[in-house]
Amino acid sequence: MSKLPLLPPDDLPPVEVTKQDGMLQMELEQSLGRCFYYACDRITQVLLSNCHWYITRNGSTLMLIIDAPDIVSYWHIVSNIPQLGNRLERFTTNARIRVYPPFGKGMPFEIGVHEISAYRDWL
Repeated sequence: MSKLPLLPPDDLPPVEVTKQDGMLQMELEQSLGRCFYYACDRITQVLLSNCHWYITRNGSTLMLIIDAPDIVSYWHIVSNIPQLGNRLERFTTNARIRVYPPFGKGMPFEIGVHEISAYRDWL
């Protein structure tokens, strides 16, 4: 079997990542974050507004990272995972949500969008 790429060279990722590539990546993540936020219902927007959150990419996986400022916000966010996943799934099914509790209050909660149906049944 040939190890030659199936795509033309112009369609392959760059060999070296430049500063411009990093800036474009950051702009893409910020744009996705805005689109995600405006796709959410009002309650979810309020929950997100009370936290530090952002969307990033880890390889081919889209990650929604939420840092809850207090334990009450953390539990509200965690109980809203199905709605967050539903909105995130509109962008890609290969996404994960990670929610950080306040410092010293436990480990982060992480779930894949494809796992949320099982999580919903557990709630």
